[in-house]
Amino acid sequence: MRYSIPEEMRKGALIGNIASDLGIDVKRLRAGRARIVTGDGTQHAELKTDKGTLVVGEVIDREELCGETIPCSFSFEIILDNPMELHHVTVEIVDVNDHSPEFQKKEISLEISESAVPGARFLLGSADDPDVGINALQNYVLSSNDNFVLKQHSRPDGVKYAELVLQTPLDREKQPRISLTLTAVDGGNPPRSGSVKIEVTVLDANDNAPLFNQSVYRVSVMENAPKGTYIATVNASDADSGSYGEITYSFANLKGNIADIFTIDEQTGVIYVNGEIDYEKAKKFEIGIEAKDQGGLGDSSKVIVEVIDVNDNSPAISVMSFSSPVAEDAPPGTTIAILNVKDLDAGNNGQVSCSIDDNVQFKIKSSLRNYYTLVTDATLDRERISEYNITIIAMDSGSPPLSSRRTLHLKVSDVNDNSPMFPQVEYTAHVLENISPGTSIFRISAEDVDWNQNARISYFIEDTLVAGSPMSSFISVNAETGVIYAVRSFDYEQMKNITIRVRAQDSGSPPLSSNVTLNILIDDENDNAPQVLYPVQSGSSVVAEMVPRSADVGYLVTKVVAVDLDSGQNAWLSYKLQKAADRALFEVGLQNGEIRTVRQVTDKDVVKQKLTVIVEDNGQPSRSAAVVVNVVVADSFPEVLSEFTDFTHDKTFNDNLTFYLILALAVVSILFIFSVISIISVKIYRWRQSRLFYKSAANLPVIPYYPPVFPEGTLQRVYNYEMCGTTDSRMSDVKFARPYSQGTLVDVSHMGTMQREHTEQDHGDFTGEVRYSIPEEMSVGSFVGNLAKDLGLDTQRLVSGRARVFTAGDTTDDDEGQNARVSYFIQDGSLNGAPLTSYVSINADSGALYARKHFDYEQIKSFSVLVKAQDGGSPPLSSNATIHISIRDQNDNAPQVLYPVQSGGSVVAEMVPRSADVGYLVTKVVAVDLDSGQNAWLSYKLQKAADRALFEVGLQNGEIRTVRQVTDKDVVKQKLTVIVEDNGQPSRSAAVVVNVVVADSFPEVLSEFTDFTHDKTFNDNLTFYLILALAVVSILFIFSVISIISVKIYRWRQSRLFYKSAANLPVIPYYPPVFPEGTLQRVYNYEMCGTTDSRMSDVKFARPYSQGTLVDVSHMGTMQREHAEQDHGDFTGEHRLSACVALSTCVVLKRSARRSAERLRG
Repeated sequence: MRYSIPEEMRKGALIGNIASDLGIDVKRLRAGRARIVTGDGTQHAELKTDKGTLVVGEVIDREELCGETIPCSFSFEIILDNPMELHHVTVEIVDVNDHSPEFQKKEISLEISESAVPGARFLLGSADDPDVGINALQNYVLSSNDNFVLKQHSRPDGVKYAELVLQTPLDREKQPRISLTLTAVDGGNPPRSGSVKIEVTVLDANDNAPLFNQSVYRVSVMENAPKGTYIATVNASDADSGSYGEITYSFANLKGNIADIFTIDEQTGVIYVNGEIDYEKAKKFEIGIEAKDQGGLGDSSKVIVEVIDVNDNSPAISVMSFSSPVAEDAPPGTTIAILNVKDLDAGNNGQVSCSIDDNVQFKIKSSLRNYYTLVTDATLDRERISEYNITIIAMDSGSPPLSSRRTLHLKVSDVNDNSPMFPQVEYTAHVLENISPGTSIFRISAEDVDWNQNARISYFIEDTLVAGSPMSSFISVNAETGVIYAVRSFDYEQMKNITIRVRAQDSGSPPLSSNVTLNILIDDENDNAPQVLYPVQSGSSVVAEMVPRSADVGYLVTKVVAVDLDSGQNAWLSYKLQKAADRALFEVGLQNGEIRTVRQVTDKDVVKQKLTVIVEDNGQPSRSAAVVVNVVVADSFPEVLSEFTDFTHDKTFNDNLTFYLILALAVVSILFIFSVISIISVKIYRWRQSRLFYKSAANLPVIPYYPPVFPEGTLQRVYNYEMCGTTDSRMSDVKFARPYSQGTLVDVSHMGTMQREHTEQDHGDFTGEVRYSIPEEMSVGSFVGNLAKDLGLDTQRLVSGRARVFTAGDTTDDDEGQNARVSYFIQDGSLNGAPLTSYVSINADSGALYARKHFDYEQIKSFSVLVKAQDGGSPPLSSNATIHISIRDQNDNAPQVLYPVQSGGSVVAEMVPRSADVGYLVTKVVAVDLDSGQNAWLSYKLQKAADRALFEVGLQNGEIRTVRQVTDKDVVKQKLTVIVEDNGQPSRSAAVVVNVVVADSFPEVLSEFTDFTHDKTFNDNLTFYLILALAVVSILFIFSVISIISVKIYRWRQSRLFYKSAANLPVIPYYPPVFPEGTLQRVYNYEMCGTTDSRMSDVKFARPYSQGTLVDVSHMGTMQREHAEQDHGDFTGEHRLSACVALSTCVVLKRSARRSAERLRG
């Protein structure tokens, strides 16, 4: 196929519809991976397989491409696969008049004798016009004058040149100088022109002009002839004598770079080689020669130099098409590759034969001129041989012959289509939050082993929803380059990462595609202040911590738990005590926020303490938050209640439903107990009345009265107990619950404090020291660093200053003999409290430094050794050098989970409200790895979950968030197992169990709390049971009230009966029961009330003393123990009973009770 286009067409201009002209369907171009192949790799044209058109690939300059060659064209091949097709296409470049004629010289100087006769000719040379055809140089025009006319001639090669012909004699005395203008005009439309000035100097008489003995000289020269090689000698003669007969030779009308290749001796006319002659660039040269005498007359001739080819080019093998891998069921004759073999030499030197090495599976055959096809010669079996190395040998026919080889690595594959492939299955990109929209985030690239259009890949993002919005509103991709852009800025606190699926699709028919996952991790900026999780700061409730006055030094008061929504060092929190009523009493842990006592608590300490704690992150600039912690120094809860409401305001009301339920239950319970007691009292009274009625029938019998008997060890009221055990109380049954704080987020383990380590390189001024870090096993000559740049020195300074390298084992001493004998010693020093020599040693003779023990990177990151080099002179001289030894980390530590704390004694549970939206932050798994570098890079994965569709774990930050909306159908109790893995080789990991409760209130949490560790589950919803208990107690209370009313009515009726029979009832005395002296039969509890004047009564209450007394009932209604503990665990105590006594008679309990009773009987 041949096309013709003008030069200078713009890129992308249409050349022709190649599909239509070749009779090929456009789909066939795409399916066959149609492509353009050129011998030299220059792509002047492009193939648009989607349209089947051929377009200009770059602006073409005909003069640059072909020079004076007519016609000018370039050729290429269009190759299609499956089946293989080869089409030769030639594009002819038509000349455009884009160049003006141009003379080699700006001015021509002629010296003509005044004796020159009319008709004398003077050579003016020619102008050069790179255009060809009608656009080339057409004629010359001479400016008007009285002495000269212009004649133009054409050489055999078509070059037009002009001669100046004298028309009238010259007279030097009248006109010694004549100025003319010669104009060269081409034939373009519009025409272009170029001009040159001619300065004629009239001389005295010169009768004869020089004449060449040949008009054309023909010579030949071998290519690659060395400089100075003789070419030819031109000869001209002049009949004049003297100076007018002296002839000089020069080149004229030269084109291109001929003046650089050849040179001529002006006196002898000998032509020599002055440059490089390459047959492949020019096969012949035409050199214009001009001979002039001293009078200005001259003649011209031409030397044609034929270049003889030398076999100096080896055949060049170019692989135009290579199908690898090839299907194993490919039939014999299947085209594997198309080869182009060229030899730039001519004749036999350029005749090439092509063959392959001994490989019975393939053969090579010639298809077109200079083209060979590699085809299969037998059936391939991938299971037997999966790869072939095929060597192509090309040899020319020169003497001696030259050859070249090309090895093709062919892979055999199963029959399958080829989809675009990504180098990785998954990519991870980091981007800062708050970036500007349109910022480039990442670039993905896929490869397709197909060719041309089928390998042209376009990239697309699968449209999914992210936080309820389409992915396209967050991320975009350049379909051609694969560059990922941010459509909007990101907020790390709302979105930690984005996972997108990118599809790479080729342009084949049908198109094939593959997907890759890109995890975009949003890096945090310190744009959030810390948030305090505990204690909760609320206007409707007060959180107060109670510290007993017996608290020792280091007593844990509470723990301030805070979290920073940022990540990394922006989320590293430190705690400081900003304000306290007594700074000498409390301190705050810098890293863990634990508030502990600094000294022993005393009775003088204020009951109410208010501590202000500042929580500050590690960002730049840092952000902080303040929290007020209320502390009550008290030994019992009533003391706390007396101060509790004063922390925030004078009177507060807690409207929490649970609180009021408990309050109502307590009130109703008290009323119910009071009712029960009333009923019992009535019962006793009724019993006494019945006895009274019974005895009255027998002449008023004695009606005994017995105090109310209660079950042994039972009190009528509820008391608060504070108990302390003796030295052997470890065997007691007293249990102290371990308090649990749901807000606990971070626990600092015994391993210490997380520290950030960094190495800061300062590229400013150095004081003679710079440090580099390189991996081991680097080859000799590997680049370590640019010392001049790092030290801020000029390279010339290193040279002029004789810069040189010294090491501890490479010490020089300019002395000789014993004075130059150097010994090496390690200066005394210590490392971690041990002598430095216990870690390293040095060979005194060679200076080699040895390790004497294993190093632990977690204990020692680096250390310095001061080495002294001392000569053997007397006295000895020495110098010191410092060696910095850096310990490189190995992955010998597994990650340690700081939060949630895994302990058998307590359970950490996180509460998720059922109204939580997508992306709700449940908690954050905090882990640390004592290793460094990539060994300490941690990733978090959700290994096990009751509902994987509800939660996800941030790969980099360990944040557990909801994936979807929480519903009422979700299980209340969730147990998540998170794996924390480092990035070491091999990697190490740790597992942590996170308990999650899906509930809207804390009572719901309590109902499920203990079920995390026990197999048996109980549905003890607090609110439900409070309401149930309140209802039951209320019913019992109402029943009690009804019973009391009934008893009251009955009592009223009985009183009427007593009133009527009082006149006939005798008085029967009552005697108390007789017991052993000073002893009661059982333990009684008394409840007594006194009258308003009972303070004056003679009632005496003995204050018994019991060494083993443990409990004292105070006047406040609370049993308190007062004891003094002695060395051997003995206790002394006091039992006090104080109450108001209600007496209608005076009862005195004495040891003589029995004797008094006997006297009464007498």
